[in-house]
This record gives sequence, C-alpha cells and structure tokens, in this order.
Amino acid sequence: MKLVQVLGPGCSKCETLKKNAEQAVKQAGVEAMVEKISDINVITGFGVMMTPALVVDGEVKIVGRVASADEIQKLLV
Repeated sequence: MKLVQVLGPGCSKCETLKKNAEQAVKQAGVEAMVEKISDINVITGFGVMMTPALVVDGEVKIVGRVASADEIQKLLV
C-alpha cells in the first residue's frame, strides 16, 4: 500500500491538494492511504520550506503548488 502525505498548515490550498490526492487514488485504483500533516516540525523534517507539498512513499514529489488529480495519479502508478 502506498502512503500519500499532504504537508501544510491547513490553508485552502492544502485542503485542495488533499482532495485532489484522494481523487487521484480513486482514479488510479491503487491501494493508498492519504494523510494530512500539519506539524511544522514534521514538514521541515522532509526539507520542505514551502507548502503545500505532496509526499509519496516518503519521497517529496511536489512543493509549493496544488497539483491536479491527473498529475498526482501519474505519480502513483
């Protein structure tokens, strides 16, 4: 199972990225858990200084912007 993490303090862009990630998981048909991380210490632990950010299986994939569901889906397959 893949782990998809959305990093951000809880702004509207972060929430949109989380929704897009959840939609991408459904579209891709993969087993994945989407979680939201708002703890700044965890976020900076990934080396992320600009949010929102998307992490797939521990690897930072997107930083500082909201990716579309289609773009995220390509990262999952």
